[in-house]
Amino acid sequence: MALLEEISNVKVVPVDKSATNKLWKIAGVLLVITIIEFLFAFLLPEHWKWMKISIFIGLTFVKAFYIVSEFMHLKHEKKALMWSIVLPLIFVVWLTIALIDEGGAILFAR
Repeated sequence: MALLEEISNVKVVPVDKSATNKLWKIAGVLLVITIIEFLFAFLLPEHWKWMKISIFIGLTFVKAFYIVSEFMHLKHEKKALMWSIVLPLIFVVWLTIALIDEGGAILFAR
């Protein structure tokens, strides 16, 4: 029982406060981008549907790039490594758009 009381009284203190501050900064940046997305969702009129979709996709890429650059440390890596990850992603996005477009064309051809 005494061991349990000792364990419950132990306070966990982060070793590196700058790492904690960096995580809070990253969370803040992502929160601001998410708030901007919500503002666009609720403030833009419904007839600007494609503008909203474009803004959401763009801001999603910004958030994804920021997450990858910070948490996967790609911002600090060699350019060849970064391009070896980004270039296939570009092709996958292109393929997805092409398949959606072709699927729509086949649907309208019937």
